[in-house]
Amino acid sequence: MWREYWLQYRGRIAGMTLAVFLGMIYLIAGFWDMLFVALLLWIGYFFGKQKDEAAPPMIPWGRITDWLTDRWRWFK
Repeated sequence: MWREYWLQYRGRIAGMTLAVFLGMIYLIAGFWDMLFVALLLWIGYFFGKQKDEAAPPMIPWGRITDWLTDRWRWFK
C-alpha cells in the first residue's frame, strides 16, 4: 500500500517532507512565524504536485533564451 502511494505521489511526498523539515527548523527559531511555515508547506506541495503531473515549467526558459539570443546576437 505505501509503495503505491510513493510511486503515485513521489514528488508531493518529497516536497512536503522537505517543507516540514525546514518548517520545524524555522519554528525552533520563532513560534509566531507560522504563516511562513504554511507558505513553505504550500510551496513544497505545489512543486511536488508539478513534478507528479509532469507539468511544463511555469516560466518557458527555453523560449526566453532563444528569443534573447536571436534578439541580441552580437556577431551577425
